[in-house]
Amino acid sequence: MKSRSRLPRGLKFDEAGLIPAIVQDHRDDAVLMMAYMNRDALEKTIQTGQAHFWSRSRKTLWHKGATSGNRLNVKEVRIDCDGDTLLVRVEPEGPACHTGQWSCFFRTVKDGAVRRFKPSPSKALILDRIYEVILDRKRSPKPKSYVSWLLKSGRDKILKKIGEESGELIIGSKNNRPSEIIWETADLWFHTLVLMGYHKIAPADIYQELQKRFGKMSKTVRRRRP
Repeated sequence: MKSRSRLPRGLKFDEAGLIPAIVQDHRDDAVLMMAYMNRDALEKTIQTGQAHFWSRSRKTLWHKGATSGNRLNVKEVRIDCDGDTLLVRVEPEGPACHTGQWSCFFRTVKDGAVRRFKPSPSKALILDRIYEVILDRKRSPKPKSYVSWLLKSGRDKILKKIGEESGELIIGSKNNRPSEIIWETADLWFHTLVLMGYHKIAPADIYQELQKRFGKMSKTVRRRRP
């Protein structure tokens, strides 16, 4: 984000000089946490591109992740219609909650009782994480790493594995065995990610292509409706 010295107009801070800030993962829209900002915290956030808040308990400015390393890289700051709440869209470096949970919202009300669950990143984001590991093994090969060995073996070896996994997926489907289909699909996706890493094609490129196709599909469906 570009450095700015002035805050946007129309913001409404409360009597304590604070404004609530809802933090959202920009990749999957998951709500991660809620904290407060004063003017200094918001200015720091905009200027540095990393989330800063005001700690009401410690009465001090708080750079999220300065100690833990779980920083929040800010992609966008939105203002609600009344100007009294912020939506801070981020790309987190690790869990957002101080408990170690991915999100601070890890409790739910069910049948009149509060129950805990373990929030996690969007299921689709696991592809990005695996891809990041693949790139890391490509940059810094490890002796006992299967990915490092596969990349070192070359494209033909990777393609052979994709062919094998495709065949096994077909067999699992022909045998009508859901567990095998799940297992072999995971194998196929994994080795496809390795091939993408070999060619330096990111999952985001595939998402973009699928989005284009989805847009065309949606238009076709709308045209067919009576």
